[in-house]
Amino acid sequence: MIVAGILFSCMGVFVKLGAQHFSSAELVFYRSLFGLVVIYLIIKAHGYAITTTHWKMHLWRGLSGFFALMLFFYAISVLPLATAITLNYTSPLFLALFTVLILKEKPGWLLILATAIGFTGVVLLLRPTLHADQVTAGLLGLASGFLAGIAYLNVKQLGMLGEPEWRVVFYFTLVSTLGGGIWMAFHTFHAVTLHHLFILVGLGTTATLAQLAMTRAYRTGKTLVVGSLAYSTVIFASLWGILLWQEILSFDSWLAIALIVLSGVISMRASPRLPTV
Repeated sequence: MIVAGILFSCMGVFVKLGAQHFSSAELVFYRSLFGLVVIYLIIKAHGYAITTTHWKMHLWRGLSGFFALMLFFYAISVLPLATAITLNYTSPLFLALFTVLILKEKPGWLLILATAIGFTGVVLLLRPTLHADQVTAGLLGLASGFLAGIAYLNVKQLGMLGEPEWRVVFYFTLVSTLGGGIWMAFHTFHAVTLHHLFILVGLGTTATLAQLAMTRAYRTGKTLVVGSLAYSTVIFASLWGILLWQEILSFDSWLAIALIVLSGVISMRASPRLPTV
């Protein structure tokens, strides 16, 4: 999940660069399309089989993930970025609820505390603001976190069924590519230059590799532990902001990062050691 956090932060860098030229619909489509190409090449290179008997579960994971992504990009286009990201990062909290209600897991209070500390750090770091005229967009942003929690639960369930991470990512990117293409058809199309192609390929590649790492984490790890470590993306994204855009962080921001790190440390200490796979 730490590897996934690094890669997701890199994906965020490409999104920020691409948003200067492309619409949110185009970024969702290209993210999925290039990701689909990357995962297909990986599958072909290793001779993996993409056939599955669990296509319904893959479809649900693909749809929940796509709509979560679509709502997340819409929230970013309407709300302040900090607000949209914070609302999307409620997904581990929803996931914690789903694992108790659906998977019947019994989390210890230490893991619940770790998740709460991590979310507190995210809120403190991003300091979101929501005006009265942005309530609808805010609810949609919160819905993206809800749907992302469902998507991560589907990943866990597919792992329990024995589905490998590369197959899960393949069907997710396939569904998202088809859905993103339909969504993009209702928006203005912008030409892709060689410079923009580099950004889009980077976006799709980092997103796909991050999905692979995240899927393996949820398949082999303890759900609430992995959900807590998902907050590491915020830390790495903050570092990218300093390096690329000279975004100097305040004391409150560094305190928030410390809380996020603390949540990860607590979650790792609270969970049993897992076998290497």
